[in-house]
Amino acid sequence: MATYQPNPEAIATEELINELVTDTATINHVEVIENVIDSLEQNDSAMVSQSPEGNYLWKFTYGSVEVFVQLTGTTDEDTITVWSPVLKLPAKDEPKLMRQLLEMNCSSTFESRFGIIENQVVVLATRTLAELSASEVSRLITVVATIADTNDETLHSEFSIA
Repeated sequence: MATYQPNPEAIATEELINELVTDTATINHVEVIENVIDSLEQNDSAMVSQSPEGNYLWKFTYGSVEVFVQLTGTTDEDTITVWSPVLKLPAKDEPKLMRQLLEMNCSSTFESRFGIIENQVVVLATRTLAELSASEVSRLITVVATIADTNDETLHSEFSIA
């Protein structure tokens, strides 16, 4: 079973994140996300795009994986979604792969989960912004990045066709 080991830089970043909280009910989610990504990303890999509608999409490298963070807006009904591809499909022995992913979902993914997006196995987490704290934002991003980086090479070596 994989264990979650927090990145020491991410822990130190919580102090920075807490400074971004303007009061207990309102935080600047964009600034919090960017600070978390700054603490995790490697090789100046972080990129961001913003749509005219107020959606944001960040992409950065963590270990051997790419991590994406999407913010659909800034209201309580908007969502933050974090995902990281770990294996392209089709794969070898897909029934065994699916069983393994389901078992991992129950035992080792914390607030994240394995899923399939556009023929790729991904680690993902999503949450509405209502009552979302800066530390929860940090944890969502860190958990997805860490679990993806911990499992991608093992899944690739066992199940990848190419």
